[in-house]
Amino acid sequence: MKNKRAFIIVLDGFGIGEALDAEAFSDIGTNTLKSVWQTGKLNIPNLIKMGLGNIDGVDFLPFEKEPLASVARMKERSAGKDSTVGHWEIAGYISDVPLPTFPNGFPNDFLERFSKEIGREILCNKAYSGTAVIEDYGDEHVRTGSPIVYTSADSVFQIAAHTDVIPLEELYAICEKAREMLCGKELGVGRVIARPFTFGDENEKFVRTADRRDFSLEPPRKLLADAVLEVGQNSIAIGKIKDIFAGRGFTDIYPTHSNEEVMEALLNVSKKDFYGLCFANLVDFDTLWGHRRDPEKYAEGLNKFDEWLPSLLELLDENDLLVITSDHGCDPGFLQTTDHTREYTPLIYYVKGRASVNYGTRETFADIGATVAKWLSVDFCGDGTAI
Repeated sequence: MKNKRAFIIVLDGFGIGEALDAEAFSDIGTNTLKSVWQTGKLNIPNLIKMGLGNIDGVDFLPFEKEPLASVARMKERSAGKDSTVGHWEIAGYISDVPLPTFPNGFPNDFLERFSKEIGREILCNKAYSGTAVIEDYGDEHVRTGSPIVYTSADSVFQIAAHTDVIPLEELYAICEKAREMLCGKELGVGRVIARPFTFGDENEKFVRTADRRDFSLEPPRKLLADAVLEVGQNSIAIGKIKDIFAGRGFTDIYPTHSNEEVMEALLNVSKKDFYGLCFANLVDFDTLWGHRRDPEKYAEGLNKFDEWLPSLLELLDENDLLVITSDHGCDPGFLQTTDHTREYTPLIYYVKGRASVNYGTRETFADIGATVAKWLSVDFCGDGTAI
């Protein structure tokens, strides 16, 4: 019988140890999974049964003699460590040229043009933590109505605004204008990100809402989802996947606001009879716990995913492929920065009833896209080699 479905689940910011080139990214010593494990609160028996502890370098987790899945350690080849290039590489494109970053802020001439276009002055224009920037600039923003523009070590242009000051739809329109203007080799950042926030409580004056939206560069060439779509199969995006690929290549889109909503959508999709790809991203690992350097909450999130995992496996059969992986690291124990971390990522490759193989260390995330295309019998000439 023809292979029918492939599910790619990206645990956003789930690294498993510093990459060989970590020094070039100032990320020596990073290990997202190990930092979470060191809390003593990690309880992931199902991921261990699948073989997570069998992956190269993950020697602090139990080794499973008869794992349910095949595994590998994945190396990122792209010149970056952000969600955009990580997902593009998973989907078959290695970005050899780094997207532009602005550690010292965006050029004044650009900001002057942008300010004129949106009819508002700009605050901040620095590299900043997302939670710290609203703490430091929130009051001035509320008083002046000026949006808070900031960046990070990644290729991003982020705009924070209080929903009572700049309503969501206006914030999204401002981001669309920024996306339109941030183009070309010099200014073409990977993502423009809307970061709405509101008033908090006595513990936090301002808190971010769940209505973040990413406005990504369009991928420079055909990727996995495009190839699946071209042959008439279903191509389903859950969570921020649609935004990362600029909405291109998908027949069905499931917007979500949390890991729980992503997991619910995955179960709903897995109950459907279809041929094709389901591509999902669980962003809370990165946004809520990785960047905020909260290893204990990260452990709780992994525990919830692990507890949920059997409910998905029950809905898969021998014609379904499940891939669990990540796009980069975001080590909650690495306190030098609050940025992503350059790490290896895991590959868990599950087909019901299939014998386990340890594929060692793979040379690129793009092997995932090639493997999924092969599974679905889709002609795809992306980067990477199928397992």
